[in-house]
Amino acid sequence: MNIASTHETYNYKVVRQFAIMTVVWGIVGMAVGVLIAAQLVWPDLNNLFGLFGPDFPYTHFGRLRPLHTNAVIFAFGGCALFATSYYVVQRTTQARLFSDTLASFTFWGWQAVIVAAAITLPLGITSSKEYAELEWPIDILITLVWVSYAIVFFGTIMKRKSKHIYVANWFFGAFIITVAVLHLGNSAAIPVTLTKSYSAYAGTIDAMVQWWYGHNAVGFFLTAGFLGIMYYFVPKQAEKPVYSYRLSIVHFWALISIYVWAGGHHLHYSSLPDWAQSAAMVMSLILLAPSWGGMINGMMTLSGAWHKLRTDPILRFLVVSLSFYGMSTFEGPMMSIKTVNALSHNTDWTVGHVHSGALGWVAMVSIGALYHLIPRLYGMNSMFSVGLVNVHFWLATIGTVLYIASMWVNGIMQGLMWRAVNEDGTLTYSFVEALKASYPGYAVRVLGGAFFLAGMVLMAYNVYKTVKMKDAVALDSVPQAA
Repeated sequence: MNIASTHETYNYKVVRQFAIMTVVWGIVGMAVGVLIAAQLVWPDLNNLFGLFGPDFPYTHFGRLRPLHTNAVIFAFGGCALFATSYYVVQRTTQARLFSDTLASFTFWGWQAVIVAAAITLPLGITSSKEYAELEWPIDILITLVWVSYAIVFFGTIMKRKSKHIYVANWFFGAFIITVAVLHLGNSAAIPVTLTKSYSAYAGTIDAMVQWWYGHNAVGFFLTAGFLGIMYYFVPKQAEKPVYSYRLSIVHFWALISIYVWAGGHHLHYSSLPDWAQSAAMVMSLILLAPSWGGMINGMMTLSGAWHKLRTDPILRFLVVSLSFYGMSTFEGPMMSIKTVNALSHNTDWTVGHVHSGALGWVAMVSIGALYHLIPRLYGMNSMFSVGLVNVHFWLATIGTVLYIASMWVNGIMQGLMWRAVNEDGTLTYSFVEALKASYPGYAVRVLGGAFFLAGMVLMAYNVYKTVKMKDAVALDSVPQAA
């Protein structure tokens, strides 16, 4: 169908912008991650081997670590969610985005948030709240962008031509609403200056609100949103319908009703009331059922199409991401059990668990979706090189396994060493001895992170070559029949 012959089009411009920036911010965020991992192996890297003098705080681990988490979660992950949700909601509702102007604002506003984070965090301007370190002026910009995002997304749902609302949009919608509530609740603060504020909450209540936010940022930003990606792109790439639509709806309601109660398991053995710790542990264990329901639904979608994994590395990314999702959503509830948490808490086991979800699930499902999406945004049938996609898959998989295995070993070893006591009740090992024993694991982690980063660099090259192919055309408005 000729574009000129119809007024009914999709907005692919904003999708393309977010998709390209997902790759860019992925490299930036993961490069910072490899750097701070290397700092634990070579401490002189904290001031870049004295390159800027002995007292250069801006590259220290404590300044760069929140930059890394914000870059990979909100820059890389956020751009992936914007790109895929804008694409999916248009395709499944058969309607153009509600407002091109607001959609454009969400792109430029979100990039402004990311740049502001990249400037303020190395300067030490921080609220010090995990995953919510940005100060109040940036929080206000985030709120404006997010409200605009909600208007665009739900406005598109309201103007849909298809009566049915596909399940991926349920997950995207829940993610958008809940993240808004979490952000407003946890970021409530009293400004003192332009760059400093204090939390509206005090003491234990502040900690409880922070981990209600922190765990549900994982539950909704990094789980519900990416399940929206899974429910669209796995069936599309496999060319098979979702295994059980009924299960997907049960999965949705069970997940969103249970996840919000689990955050207190981050505060075991703290001043949080014991009943609240136990309630969070119970809800975390119940959460295993809907989590695995989603994983099984995604896996079973490949029934009759498993042979495609031999030749389709994009599908491999998507399916292996589901394996990691299943593994990390089993591990999380197990670690919420108080007796297990007594061993794992504050150790590298937690770091391994987080990256099992972040690299194995979030990053790999995002990468698979982008490899499916980017050629279509340029009018192409496939990426420049399927072979490079395959190499990227193995770099990402090996890198993730090296990373999480080294942290599991480190974490269990640390937990056992810290709790070991002599007959007279004194500690068997000092903290420094446990740190020294962790050193080989830190070296393996750098290697695993470098593998994953190398895969992202390959992806950027592949995307660049795809965009520059002779027949590639950047599509802005696409006929709905396309």
